Amino acid sequence: MKLNIKQMNYDEAKQISKWVYNEPYSLYSMDETDECINELLDGDYFSASDRENNLIGYYCFNESAQVPAGKGFGVYDSKDIIDVGLGMKPDLCGEGLGVNFFNNGLDFARNHLGAKGFRLTVASFNKRAIKVYEEVGFKKVSSFERISDIGKTEFWVMTLC
Repeated sequence: MKLNIKQMNYDEAKQISKWVYNEPYSLYSMDETDECINELLDGDYFSASDRENNLIGYYCFNESAQVPAGKGFGVYDSKDIIDVGLGMKPDLCGEGLGVNFFNNGLDFARNHLGAKGFRLTVASFNKRAIKVYEEVGFKKVSSFERISDIGKTEFWVMTLC
């Protein structure tokens, strides 16, 4: 499936800001706030639509794809690699579309952002996503824990060079 990937616009950001994921993936849910919408419009987010122009997901790059707690552990010190993040519309998750969706985003970054190597950060419980990332060729290189009001979450840092 070939996707139309372009800079995020307000209507797409508004739709995505309403996405809510079921447990245990609620960590990735949005909250519909202006702050959330503004982040999606910060220039590092790109929407992904199918041939019928249905919004199916997004990609983010650079600092927007990092988990802030990871900076204190030095996991983002290497600057010769581009950070990538992504999200699929909740009702499409678990439907076997992940590898194709992810590869579309990586190709976009190679062709439009000059990316040569990639780094991503994923919650260690997200086995579904990790399976996709490993299938594409990513390898775990480090991990760190984030402590928040909902408890501890371990994150894996994975790279593809």
